[in-house]
Amino acid sequence: MVTEIKLGLCNPPEPIYLFVNQGEVDGESFVWYKFNISQEKKIPVTQRALTGYLYELRLTTKEFKGKDNLKLDIVVSADQLYVVRTGVETNFAKSFLLAASLIQDFSKPLIIVANAGDENTVFCNLYDAASKSRIEREWNKNADWATIIHDIQFRLGGTPSTPKLSVVPQLVHPQDLRIKNIRTLLDYPLDLVREWLQFQDVDRPSLLDITKINELIKTMCLAWAADKCEYPNEAESSYQNQVVDAVASGADELTAINAWMQQLQATKTGAM
Repeated sequence: MVTEIKLGLCNPPEPIYLFVNQGEVDGESFVWYKFNISQEKKIPVTQRALTGYLYELRLTTKEFKGKDNLKLDIVVSADQLYVVRTGVETNFAKSFLLAASLIQDFSKPLIIVANAGDENTVFCNLYDAASKSRIEREWNKNADWATIIHDIQFRLGGTPSTPKLSVVPQLVHPQDLRIKNIRTLLDYPLDLVREWLQFQDVDRPSLLDITKINELIKTMCLAWAADKCEYPNEAESSYQNQVVDAVASGADELTAINAWMQQLQATKTGAM
């Protein structure tokens, strides 16, 4: 299909970011908003729904108040490219993922709806754009979110007509970004990473051999799990099975670590 190109003045072909949050600006309530960086101002979006094709699903690390936060980016192709950005642990992200996990064919347009909940929370409803029927799945707070994300990413990547592109260019080395994302997920102190690197006589992970980078990741993960297991070898064994072996089988590393963390946390909570 050939798309007509409109000539003349226009806006740059950059994605429109929608940030999910319930609030009010100048008496106008919203459940998601745009953000003007130069003016540091929230711009309410009155429409609660976005219709388009789910284009990509990715985890992104963003800094907020001096601390890295893991975000879920829902990339939608519509009249323009939209990126719905929300915290990976939010009710919006989880309700979206539960519904999207039921979709096998992403070549059809969807309607993403932001709905206000209690205590400033926002939930997501998902509809088939053609039939206007809601895609529902029973709420499950203990769902395997990492597996759901991976499965959706796999189905999106399996669509030949949907080329992949990087909406946000990565200006850092992939291995440096890898360590940053995992450190953020684990909430591992940056100072300890720097100290570990100093012992290796480098100032960034990308200068290390891949085996050393894997060793650093294992060190961070087992440090996080130190108080989650009764025996040290239990954490190391589960890390090998659920992270290292899973990644070797093709799983996304970040989502595998997230799933491993959730299981250890659930096991600890159940034992208390």
